[in-house]
Amino acid sequence: MLTFEIQIRISTSILIMFIAKALRATAFGIYGYMNFTKSGFAEHAKKFKPEDMQVQMEGKNCIVTGANSGIGFATAEGLASRGATVYMLCRNKERGEAALTKIHSITGNKNVYLEVCDISSVSDVKSFASRFCSKDVPVHVLVNNAGLLETNCVITPEGYELSFATNVLGTYTLTELMLPLLEKAAPDARVITVASGGMYTAPLTTDLQFSGNKFDGVEQYARNKRVQVALTEKWAEMYKDKGVGFYSMHPGWAETPGVSKSLPDFSKSFEGKLRSSEEGADTVIWLALQPKEKLVSGQFYFDRAEAPKHLPLTGTNNSHSTIDSIIEKLRSFADL
Repeated sequence: MLTFEIQIRISTSILIMFIAKALRATAFGIYGYMNFTKSGFAEHAKKFKPEDMQVQMEGKNCIVTGANSGIGFATAEGLASRGATVYMLCRNKERGEAALTKIHSITGNKNVYLEVCDISSVSDVKSFASRFCSKDVPVHVLVNNAGLLETNCVITPEGYELSFATNVLGTYTLTELMLPLLEKAAPDARVITVASGGMYTAPLTTDLQFSGNKFDGVEQYARNKRVQVALTEKWAEMYKDKGVGFYSMHPGWAETPGVSKSLPDFSKSFEGKLRSSEEGADTVIWLALQPKEKLVSGQFYFDRAEAPKHLPLTGTNNSHSTIDSIIEKLRSFADL
């Protein structure tokens, strides 16, 4: 039997957790509605400099994951339209080929290629990396865009929760394996990871695969995105002497096929207020084009500017201290 004092402590702890979660959700909702919508983009765009996007990328090699639709497609198209050689990493061969044909048609750039790779599979990522590294070409820009919000707990054939496998483990493995090619493009190389404002609702946790009793896909997605932001911070510190810049960014609330599928109620309630895929990809392309001295490695960007990694009253500020133990787990899972 639990003593009355222990019961009180447990009840108080649960209440504090509930209040903290409610505060994070409220802060995120208010901040998001003011900034992440289409109208927020229009307001922020008043400060954009058109010349920032007029840079050409001939001779530069770019990898974009999840490039067959949404923000990934808009990013691949945007880079290709500026003359870059683009490698589109797509899980589905047929959808990838359709997207490739469309980008060839729109941009006239034939130096755009499809690479079939399922980011949620460590073995698939390693297989791609082995093939691609044999090309021995410098990688100037790696865009970690492939992402997933899975409402149900799905376990991959390799034994990992699917959202985590896609958003975190696959992204981590690919980035680490591409480092030698990124170093070949130093000091101009950069890694851009498409995170999400959803991470504002979640502190960093070592519970990477959501071991709680009831799986919550939205919360797991937020946790994954928090890991991406903390990872970017750590990569910048670990590899500061390698000539590679690391940046995470938030695309805002964009109307993409992934959002429509995973969050149908959200998409419906914000109909007409969500950003286009092109608006969502704007900061990704901006980060790819800017001279590195204009950017800060390890930082989180939103609408072409540095953005806070934590919101007031949300209690997430000190959570990034656990990133070292998370990286140890990821290295073990990826067998690097």
